[in-house]
Amino acid sequence: MGVIGSDIPAPAPLAPAPAGQPANTASEQAKKPANPNTTQNSLLISEIRDNMAIMKDGSFRAVVACQSINFDLMSSREREGVEFSYQNFLNSLYFPVQIFIRSQRVDIGPYIDRLVNIRRSQDNMLLNVLMDDYINFIDVLAQEANIMDKSFFIVIPYFPAGDLNNLKDQATGFFGRIFSKSQTQAIKIDTVTYNKAKDEIKNRSDAVMSGLFQMGVKSVQLSTKELGELYYNVYNPDTAVREPLGDFEDVTATYVQKAPVGTPPPTQGGV
Repeated sequence: MGVIGSDIPAPAPLAPAPAGQPANTASEQAKKPANPNTTQNSLLISEIRDNMAIMKDGSFRAVVACQSINFDLMSSREREGVEFSYQNFLNSLYFPVQIFIRSQRVDIGPYIDRLVNIRRSQDNMLLNVLMDDYINFIDVLAQEANIMDKSFFIVIPYFPAGDLNNLKDQATGFFGRIFSKSQTQAIKIDTVTYNKAKDEIKNRSDAVMSGLFQMGVKSVQLSTKELGELYYNVYNPDTAVREPLGDFEDVTATYVQKAPVGTPPPTQGGV
């Protein structure tokens, strides 16, 4: 079973040259440099399946969502317990992890719409006046201040060639990996390596969630659909608020491929 990344479109058929002009050969068209600045080349993710994100370099990622705790309201003894548990958690890890904290602006629109619907069904005039003042206050506050919401995640990687292989990728640089020619090449993973990666990712995720539980932090591993929603919201912060990601069951295409050169646009009503 092979995991295929972004497909390279097939070359377009050679068009006949106009009269009086030399015909373009296939070798001349092959010399034209490909455009590396595409969305598929910029994304480092090749596929999302089985609660894992498969990267283009053949490595795997799992994401664990964590619930926050109020450290400031704890007593000194409780704080020491959390700090010692966090220290033991880090010392128990035999693999690298990444702590990802995402700040996202809260969309207050649905909350205001809910208040407006409650106000319409209210018969008490005094409560209507109070709710109008409260709705105006919330609306003005949302416009003047950025109400942010924080989400906490732990990214768990697995490199089939060994975790030391990650040092080579870090030395290459972020932009060097994005615009390198190797990104357009599909890396195939055999069944044995893929099954081993699934088991190792599960063991690492269980170890992380067990360590977080010792600190009183509730956590859960993101499923395939939740991973897709997370990456969609991260890469499209403005669009995700207005156009949330739909159900994966309604998606019939497995990937999007660039149309060959010269393909006419679809007619109205066509697919």
